[in-house]
Amino acid sequence: MAHITNFTRIILWLLLSASTGALLILVSAYLYLSPKLPPVDVLKDVQLQTPLRIYSTDNQLIGEFGEKRRSPVTFNQIPTQFVQAILAAEDDRFFDHHGVDIKGLLRAASQLLVSGSIKTGGSTITMQVAKNYFLSFEKTFSRKFNEILLALQIERELPKQEILELYVNKIFLGNRAYGIEAAAQVYYGKSISELDLAQLAMIAGLPKAPSAYNPLVNPSRAIIRRNWILNRMLDLKYIDDNQHIEAISSPITATYHGSKVELYAPYIAEMVRKDMLKRYGRATYTDGFRVYTTINSELQASATKAVISGLLAYDQRHGYRGPEQNLAVNDDSKASAEQDNSETTGEPDYTGWLNQLRKASRPGDLVPAVVIDVQEQSASALLASGDAIEIAWENGLKGKRPYVTVDRLGPNPKTASDVVAIGDVIRVQRQADGQWLLTQLPAAQAALVSLDADNGAILSLVGGFNYSQSKFNRITQATRQPGSNFKPFVYTAALANGFTPASTINDAPIVFEDASLESTWRPTNDGGKFYGPTRLRYALFKSRNLVSIRLLRSLGISKAINYVEKFGFDTSQLPRDLSLALGSHSLTPMEIVSGYSVLANGGYSVQPYLIQQIDDINGEALYKAMPNTVCRSCDDPAVKPVAEATEELATLEDILQQADSDPEPALPEAERVIEARVAYIIDSMMRDVVKKGTGRKARKLGRNDLAGKTGTTNGPTDAWFSGYGGGIVTTAWFGFDKNGVLGNREYGGSAALPIWIDYMAVALKGRPEIAPKQPEGIVTVKIDPTTGLLAKPGQSNAIFEIFREELAPTKEADSDDISGDTSQIEEVMEEDIF
Repeated sequence: MAHITNFTRIILWLLLSASTGALLILVSAYLYLSPKLPPVDVLKDVQLQTPLRIYSTDNQLIGEFGEKRRSPVTFNQIPTQFVQAILAAEDDRFFDHHGVDIKGLLRAASQLLVSGSIKTGGSTITMQVAKNYFLSFEKTFSRKFNEILLALQIERELPKQEILELYVNKIFLGNRAYGIEAAAQVYYGKSISELDLAQLAMIAGLPKAPSAYNPLVNPSRAIIRRNWILNRMLDLKYIDDNQHIEAISSPITATYHGSKVELYAPYIAEMVRKDMLKRYGRATYTDGFRVYTTINSELQASATKAVISGLLAYDQRHGYRGPEQNLAVNDDSKASAEQDNSETTGEPDYTGWLNQLRKASRPGDLVPAVVIDVQEQSASALLASGDAIEIAWENGLKGKRPYVTVDRLGPNPKTASDVVAIGDVIRVQRQADGQWLLTQLPAAQAALVSLDADNGAILSLVGGFNYSQSKFNRITQATRQPGSNFKPFVYTAALANGFTPASTINDAPIVFEDASLESTWRPTNDGGKFYGPTRLRYALFKSRNLVSIRLLRSLGISKAINYVEKFGFDTSQLPRDLSLALGSHSLTPMEIVSGYSVLANGGYSVQPYLIQQIDDINGEALYKAMPNTVCRSCDDPAVKPVAEATEELATLEDILQQADSDPEPALPEAERVIEARVAYIIDSMMRDVVKKGTGRKARKLGRNDLAGKTGTTNGPTDAWFSGYGGGIVTTAWFGFDKNGVLGNREYGGSAALPIWIDYMAVALKGRPEIAPKQPEGIVTVKIDPTTGLLAKPGQSNAIFEIFREELAPTKEADSDDISGDTSQIEEVMEEDIF
């Protein structure tokens, strides 16, 4: 008995010694490691890596940039069933322990002793938070001990709800998704609050192994993991039998969903991304910035539609260029397409063709398809989805004349086989009535930009047909010759320097001799005709080239260049010769629309801007735009000054209420750069371009406040229309990236103006017409339309014209003043050009 007692004492002593030793080791480890641990209070203000998000002015998502997709949620936004699912999967005693699960740790420790590695968890959710936010993922004792210590500290500092919130927002769940909200968007295209039980359990199964249990990559393993979690939830009485049966029988519904862009404006998104990189560097992609742009979603969608419609209309006018390729010429594809599936359906197997079709780009709604059958007046085709469609004779086959050259089409087709053949990869577009229309990818390009004329805010911008095909932004990067689109700036310079709308310039042939050139320059009008003495108003709305050249020569090139600088142009890039009058230099559409904004707002300088506000991840404003803004009512005596209005507040309460308010700071007033009377006169001249000149197609909009100017360059290679109305100024450009010829009859009024009209029809809807106020010092005089001089009393063909009062004509027209002699060609030597 004494022997047993002594043995027991020895055992107890050894156990006590081992326990004491273990305790000393743990205490020593704690004393050694504890000072090196990071402070857990930083979790209270933790900033998770969150992507840059870009929005329209009405809060529609335009783009998202960042390596990690994340949308943090609060605890109250987490569905109860997801909390139960994640606890069943990871830590069902989460709300009972203090950060450490002793049983789990002992299991992990025994694995480490036996095998030298830790194969299963033991980690609580709190310990995972410690690891995810502070530690590495190596499986070592020191890291695990640090994890334990941090978990205990976290539990002392934070409530359980905050710990769980930190966990669900940090965890990686595959496919660049960090956090449960991002995972819900990626796998189901919904918010986490919209998912059903089976979907919630699927996401709850991902933290253990995001790749192994990924429903997109490993659906079989994913569903096993999901069902295990559902069984655990049933065992833990989180769900009842009926819920369990329904969820466990549900199929996998996960499919990949990219960033849920609400407004298609990729050129805008890229412009903002570049701007943000300049401001914040790489933090742009991680710090959760929210950028609110000046883009109006309705106008942006309208601009995109107008550009695409204009390009497709041009393609329709110039013929069908044929299929993008023919898969039947590929032996492998042909064999794959023609083999019989006699064991199954007996139908041809088009797998090879469909695989190739799925590689084709899909810009907008121009869907790729492959022709599988051709009847006399119809064709059948397959979409990449495998769905079969029918193209009727009336839907693009009839009248689909082949392209021969830019100015010549082939004969009208008589049967569908004259247009398409089996194996052709074509483009189709679904119409509103469900029918499919044969079309093609445009070869040309077009672009549009629209501003608020009073402050320069960019309302819409389309940099090309399709961003996925070409990321080149033709609004900001393409420098093209504006042609006659530049004339209003030259005419404004002339009006400011003594010319009037009634000034007459001889529209006659002119030759420029330049010793440095191998040939002479003989500019002409469109059509090659000459019209003699022409009033400037008439010359502008008829776009007479020779009048513009002679006007610039009379004005003086240096004087003109100095003046057009007021429109914001870099004068160092402008040619110092008479070709300036015809827009021979290169400018971007953004420079053009910026210049036109001065004409549109009555003579004030405003700068185009895109970013309205930048918020940090917490919604605090880091930047707010303060654009120079035109005050249209500042000269109106009916508008009382602020000080005067304040004095009329009825009561002391009103005054205190106003004092307590936090009004937005007043925007800086735009600088006037064009004298008011000059701005008024050039505006009236540009309105005539729409009323009776090259822009008259715009009359279909039914407004009286529209003004603008067409532009077409030699070839023609570039077609423009810039104009304004209702406080909106817009430029549309049309052409080929490599300066290809557009073809006969493709002018600014036929290629670019229809795009402008389609866009402005939406942009101006509901906007009141803006009638410019006539400034003091403007007089209206009856003149002779031929000479621009005062009309004779009772002259039947007299017309009204406006003048600055000091420049109004005082001499009465006389028959001797009228000259129609244009037979002499004027020679101008090189020294006369400058």
